[in-house]
Amino acid sequence: MNVLILGSGGREHAIAWKICKSNQLNKLYVAPGNSGTENIANNLSINIDNHEEIKQNIINKNIDLLIIGPEDPLVAGLHDVLSNDKTMCDLRIIGPKKEGAKLEGSKLYAKRFMKKHNIPTANFKTFDHTNYLEATDYLKKSQPPFVIKADGLAAGKGVFICNSIKESESIIYDIIIGSKFGKAGAKIVIESFLKGIEMSVFILTDGHSYKILPCAKDYKRIGENDKGLNTGGMGAISPVPFLDHNLKEKIKNKIIEPTLTGLKKEGVQYSGFLFFGLINVNGEPFVIEYNVRLGDPETQVIMPRIKSDLIPMLMTIANPIEFEKNELIINSNAAATIIITSGGYPEKYDTGYPVSGLSDIDNATAFHAGLKMKNQEFLTNGGRVLAVTGEGANIKEAIMKSYDNVNKIAFTNSYFR
Repeated sequence: MNVLILGSGGREHAIAWKICKSNQLNKLYVAPGNSGTENIANNLSINIDNHEEIKQNIINKNIDLLIIGPEDPLVAGLHDVLSNDKTMCDLRIIGPKKEGAKLEGSKLYAKRFMKKHNIPTANFKTFDHTNYLEATDYLKKSQPPFVIKADGLAAGKGVFICNSIKESESIIYDIIIGSKFGKAGAKIVIESFLKGIEMSVFILTDGHSYKILPCAKDYKRIGENDKGLNTGGMGAISPVPFLDHNLKEKIKNKIIEPTLTGLKKEGVQYSGFLFFGLINVNGEPFVIEYNVRLGDPETQVIMPRIKSDLIPMLMTIANPIEFEKNELIINSNAAATIIITSGGYPEKYDTGYPVSGLSDIDNATAFHAGLKMKNQEFLTNGGRVLAVTGEGANIKEAIMKSYDNVNKIAFTNSYFR
């Protein structure tokens, strides 16, 4: 089996790491990949936004299975382009078509979808440049905190939790009038603030049945004790300590299954991973957001907990009977990942610093993200540089293993919490 994974982050390294363990794997390619995938796969230097270039590599490399890691190619309709090509009829594609990817590509579409299909989520209003003044009036009639979201994809930076009207007005001005996110911010969604504990729930679905992957809890804030600016994620744990049987059943019955039923009613053929960003409010789950791919850094803790070979399951995604037969086996162990970032992230930071200590990692796994290899030396190449994942009998043990190994890695201005 020849497999191609699209993407270049820690998530894609973790997926590649898992796929590598399959005895059904022949050749593994990652495009464009990173310094971590380079050690376990063949990196392809291609532009993942170039559909024709991807198509030619699929043909030339005899790819059987394509796993689309990030959201941008899905929202841009890569799946549609490939599935409409008769030469690709035997290719299995993991990731939804463009219509399904709107669940992540438009916050407004997702909120309206949830309201239409009675899926629990926060109340909301939407605004754009035509009713900009109404947004400020709405704030004045409501109580902070407010959750303000750019409608489109904003590289994980388009969500703001504002504790005052003044702060909210400034954010709204920057997004709508100041075009902070370009077209992605042409519309905004203002949501009621839900107070609770967040968690990430992932499924793999063929649009009919589904498998629940290990669940995780990530930590977004840059500072200790979950303070400071939001980031793409500073770490994660799995399993989720407060996710008991009762809450899991509520998530299945009130969120997962109504979502899949709603997609069917809308005529959307969804297949691939679906990530539910949830919040537990006094024992009741609410959807904060949908993502149409796996999360980062959550993938780095859920992949080590999956015991099953993923390739057979992924290859049956187009065969409902065979897909449903597959059993997803999850290890009973726990996993924790700690993100090491460039100092200054998520704002301004410098790159190009040599990284030492990777060869000293023991009893843990380092998943590369903003890291590159140059002249036989690892150099920082992004904000989130590495995810160091430890496993243990419980979360405390897994966290200790992660920190033990994080402390072995050094580069100028490195930071972790």
